Amino acid sequence: MYNPMLLFKAPMVNPINLKAESIPALNVVNMYGRVWFFSWFGFLIAFWSWYAFPPLLSVTISKDLGMTTTDVLNSNIVGLLATLLVRLIAGPACDKFGPRLTFVGCLLIGAVPTFLAGTCYTIGQLMACRFFVGILGGSFVPCQVWSTGFFDKPIVGTSNAFIAGFGNSGGGITYFLMPAIFDSLVRRQGLTPHVAWRVTFVVPGICIVAVAIAMLLLTDDTPTGKWADRHQAAQRNLQAHGIQETIVDAPTGILAKEDDSSRSGSSSPPAVDEKTLEAGQRRPSKYADHEAPLSEQSMLDTARGEIVVKPTMKEMMHIIITPQTLVCGAAYFCTFGGELAINSILGKYYLRNFPRLGQTGSGNWAAMFGLLNVVFRPIGGLVSDYIYNKTGGSVWAKKYWIAFLCVGTGVFQIVIGVLDTRHQPTLIGLVAGMAFFMDAGNGALFAYVPHVYPQANGVVSGFTGAFGNLGGIICAVIFRYIGTDYAKSFWIIGILTIAMNLPGLLIKPFPKGQIAGR
Repeated sequence: MYNPMLLFKAPMVNPINLKAESIPALNVVNMYGRVWFFSWFGFLIAFWSWYAFPPLLSVTISKDLGMTTTDVLNSNIVGLLATLLVRLIAGPACDKFGPRLTFVGCLLIGAVPTFLAGTCYTIGQLMACRFFVGILGGSFVPCQVWSTGFFDKPIVGTSNAFIAGFGNSGGGITYFLMPAIFDSLVRRQGLTPHVAWRVTFVVPGICIVAVAIAMLLLTDDTPTGKWADRHQAAQRNLQAHGIQETIVDAPTGILAKEDDSSRSGSSSPPAVDEKTLEAGQRRPSKYADHEAPLSEQSMLDTARGEIVVKPTMKEMMHIIITPQTLVCGAAYFCTFGGELAINSILGKYYLRNFPRLGQTGSGNWAAMFGLLNVVFRPIGGLVSDYIYNKTGGSVWAKKYWIAFLCVGTGVFQIVIGVLDTRHQPTLIGLVAGMAFFMDAGNGALFAYVPHVYPQANGVVSGFTGAFGNLGGIICAVIFRYIGTDYAKSFWIIGILTIAMNLPGLLIKPFPKGQIAGR
């Protein structure tokens, strides 16, 4: 039975990589609690700014810049292009520089075009601005990699799902915040709509910079310290537990320095005083009171297979083209990709079917689609971790859960497209049903991703995240070329979703020869 006190207490940790076995979500004094908070809050702020345009684009910005429906849809596609590229770069960057610094970099770079949004006076300038604002969407990759680095296998799915779910809710919050800020500037400050929408973008810009600075000052790279020291820390923790074997996957530079030192007759100070380690004795670490029980072989597997290494280009390409990574990409292509595209047009779809709602009313109902991430995405991760633990660590169970959710997403999309109902409660209910399967699918997927290549989690996460954006672009192109017949676009995307995910059931969950992640 789950103990609510775990939300406050310092967690038990893996003795080798010091990853937490529970989530102290309500304890921001604790290192793990701080990282968990800033992971989701940083992504929420980024998502808010990334999707700050659509709530005002339907009426205000379109009218001010003389944009057609086609121009709006084209700008939605452009807004996803930079994110696709940034996510591909962010994955390897996480493995090289660490997810924390990569996260902060995405936020600070993305803040610049956010502040400059108000300087757009032509459609071309708006397109360029939306492209560069898309950098903020790349922050999803370091957000998930950072979480994976702090929370261990039995709980990582829940952690990633809650973080992403809370973060993705920024796509719904923006539909409330941007119109509300705009309306306040017009009605209370007396600004014209032409000026007000430009000033509105200053607010998310300030929030992004503030959160990025706080992350730099208040959080850590890894549970063991600096990113560059992670391999040495794992080696020290092995020695502290009486295990003298060398980590085979540590970067060659580290091992070479150790070999050179021993050959030259000099040696660096041992991490552990061997005189204090008698046969079978373990020297307690500073986390001794919070160490989870782990067998010697499990400790070795953790150190050898789960300590992130800097992959070469050849290794990255091999990882990307393996079937397991492609399965992750295909699933996220349909779930998150569909979500991105639908987020961009849902307000206009509601406005077309229910004109009486107006810009603010349709935006508020469209916001509910994004806000459901707060509940539904965590469910995907929670169930995934539950079935994983109940089946004795079966990753197959996680894969079946993902496939079920993806197929369910496709079914709801087909139903929405076929009915194209003008009955408001019915359409909103169907969209909510689709959101459950779609959001839970996102959460379940990133409960599975850490198992695929733990030693190159950034590469897998970056590729998967980028494929989600590619899905968003393809789905946005479908909406773009079919035009205002949104229903037809929905059922086409539904068929695509089912067709892309069923074949993945035939693929084994682990790459050949993998020693960790199970």
